[in-house]
Amino acid sequence: MPEQREGEQRERKKREREQREREKREQEHRVTSRAWIWTYEGYDPEAERLREALCTLGNGYFGTRGAASETSEGPAHYPGTYAAGCYNRLISTVAGRQVENEDMVNLPNWLPLRYRVHPEGAAPGPWLSPDGPHLLTHRQSLDLRHGTLTRWSVYEDDAGRRLRVEQARLVHMGEPHIAAQRTSFTAEGWAGTVEVESGLDGDVRNAGVERYSELANRHLTHVRTGAEHDDTVVWLRCRTVTSDIRIALAARVRVTDRRALPPRARLTAGQAVQTLLIPVGRDETVAVDKTVALYTSRDPAISGPLTTAVQEVRRAADFPRLLASHHRAWERVWREAALDVPGEAGRILRLHLFHVLQTLSPHTAGLDAGVPARGLHGEAYRGHVFWDELFVLPFLNLHFPEVSRSLLGYRYRRLPAAVHAARSVGRRGAMYPWQSGSDGREETQEVHLNPRSGRWLPDHSRLQHHVGSAVAYNVWQYCQASGDTEFLHTDGAETLLQIARFWASSAVWDPALERYRIRGVVGPDEYHDGYPDATVPGLDDNAYTNVTAAWVLTRALELCRTLPLAHRHQLFDRIRLAPSEQDGWDDIAHRLHVPYHTGIISQFAGYGDLAELDWEGYRKRYGDIRRLDRILEAEGDTANRYQASKQADVLMLGYLFSPRELAGLFRQLGHRLDDDSWRATVDYYLARTSHGSTLSSLVHAWVLARVRRADAWAFAEEALAGDVADVQGGTTAEGIHLGAMAGTLDFVQRGLTGLETRDNALWLDPAPLPQLSKFGVGIRYRSHWDVDLRIRAQRVRIAVPDGSDGPVRVVLGGVESVIAPGTVRRLELPGG
Repeated sequence: MPEQREGEQRERKKREREQREREKREQEHRVTSRAWIWTYEGYDPEAERLREALCTLGNGYFGTRGAASETSEGPAHYPGTYAAGCYNRLISTVAGRQVENEDMVNLPNWLPLRYRVHPEGAAPGPWLSPDGPHLLTHRQSLDLRHGTLTRWSVYEDDAGRRLRVEQARLVHMGEPHIAAQRTSFTAEGWAGTVEVESGLDGDVRNAGVERYSELANRHLTHVRTGAEHDDTVVWLRCRTVTSDIRIALAARVRVTDRRALPPRARLTAGQAVQTLLIPVGRDETVAVDKTVALYTSRDPAISGPLTTAVQEVRRAADFPRLLASHHRAWERVWREAALDVPGEAGRILRLHLFHVLQTLSPHTAGLDAGVPARGLHGEAYRGHVFWDELFVLPFLNLHFPEVSRSLLGYRYRRLPAAVHAARSVGRRGAMYPWQSGSDGREETQEVHLNPRSGRWLPDHSRLQHHVGSAVAYNVWQYCQASGDTEFLHTDGAETLLQIARFWASSAVWDPALERYRIRGVVGPDEYHDGYPDATVPGLDDNAYTNVTAAWVLTRALELCRTLPLAHRHQLFDRIRLAPSEQDGWDDIAHRLHVPYHTGIISQFAGYGDLAELDWEGYRKRYGDIRRLDRILEAEGDTANRYQASKQADVLMLGYLFSPRELAGLFRQLGHRLDDDSWRATVDYYLARTSHGSTLSSLVHAWVLARVRRADAWAFAEEALAGDVADVQGGTTAEGIHLGAMAGTLDFVQRGLTGLETRDNALWLDPAPLPQLSKFGVGIRYRSHWDVDLRIRAQRVRIAVPDGSDGPVRVVLGGVESVIAPGTVRRLELPGG
């Protein structure tokens, strides 16, 4: 019978189609990238949280993870929105004790938009989502050039009706309080109605990091909702529990098809939802535009967050015009952050730059915010500010110096808290916290969880006082690159001198050594927080800490000599810095103890006496031993007993200082550091480092580029892949590693060019790798915008744009060249 045969053919074709779709989906769980586009093929619940972090959109004011709008928080998804500098403090009970923690707050979720179909003559279908059984295909693409995230999904119901959905999302780079998304629906071969629910959700918590699950996480209270203008605008307002920051979001929905009925608002205590019924014809496409405004009480020049959010979203342009102005804003930002690296490395660097610019954009210059170590991308480290700015500001200095100055302003405004912290432990000057948040107090937790053992352990990382040297280093480097003497002679000078005072008051004279010593600290390594079997935490004479302290004291004395007289008298009087206090600084800067063992710079006094670890045995037993400290603790042991480092510590000196400057510092301290002794030190620690931080491979690549060039690329590759491949095993889903991303950019900009900004000149000492021997960077050097620096083979090409304020002095291989505006010079590399 013809009808039976046709039915069998349809059924066979359907089974074949389903088989092809299954095979396709199995092959599509992969990421592909082009020059400016990162595409994730297929839907993979186990990879979704990672993709959400890497597909975050932001503009420096706030960021939103790339979560699907149809889904809510769950094992596969974690929607999160974070505003720079928005923190709240809660008290938790952990291991029988009360612990206070401050977190960057997960704000109300503006993404929700779910949908289902009402085919003509049929009952409404289920709400559709990538997690459901009706998904056929799925793809999402992150467009770096234009700052948009686009998702494509195709659903098919039991009757074979298909709905094609395309959603484009932006967080506006030009208008920092605005976000928007357009969701388009195409009915393939059927007609009926698409029902859409769009909402604002205030029932959120900080739950993005599993190991924080025992901590209090409800940071929002007094959630209220409302509707305006015939339900076309809904709003949600709330406030943080203890910091009392008022937050407001307003959302507007519009449908491109005029046949659609006006939205109906449904308001609850925690959610504001708009429902739309949209007629759709066979093979017709309709779209829903959702525009959102977000304000907080920390924003200047507003009458109130709620009033301003509603006004802003009402007058916001339609989606096509918002998209166009958003593209133009990104074009301006990209012009100021020029980086031209070919191949796969260039594509990854562009992704890294994209996420740095989303966290720290020109909008950041108007905020009281620091450098969150995990960006505006997740809740790891609770959104705190560590020393990661040490890896971020050197890049920003040469592209967005106004952003660098703002980030240093964050530190300056918290200088009184650092002075109070130093005074509380009997020191002078400023003791900056290892973890900083809203007001500059120490935010480092007192206990931390080892996920391997399930035990809560004391956390002594607050003894990493070297963070103060990082702040001082950034002040100095910013002023050298920007020529901002006004900042250097005012806020910068006060910050740097107070940090120098802290180091001078921390140094204790040891008659037996005839040296000054700094005791009871933790170095960048972090594995070692005390000596084996010691009853008190802390280590003596961490080499990195002591050498950088000597550098700070030297720069402080130089600044005291060069400060204009009026600034000097005013500053010294305000901070009560007597000339007699400075008298000892030079002696300390020349006689701080740097420990050695067997000709190797010791990470700290006694490091060479620790036991050697069976590295090969642990690798065989555990495979990945990056977090060796957790492995050892779970075994009832401790990393304090072994010559094993989590990340670069002594070798960080080779990251901060050029070979010339580092040799000079050691000479100042009474040691000879030649190429052979430094190479021996590098080899020693290279064999004893587990690289438990994404920063470690970056620093090793930087150092090895000048010591063992053939080995540098393997570490550079790992630094590039750190977040893209989630090499730390699940940590990227909790937020990207901003310092490592910015550091890879600076690895090209300064590491491979040997670029220094000092003595009113650009100093170059290129060390290109075979795999990165051809690249270009555009930099902003003082009043010179868009200086183009390119390395090709054995030549450096430098172009100074016309209209620049005077020529640029360049020193390469000890030879000075003066490059006039509007001219190009090609210089041969030394030995080329």
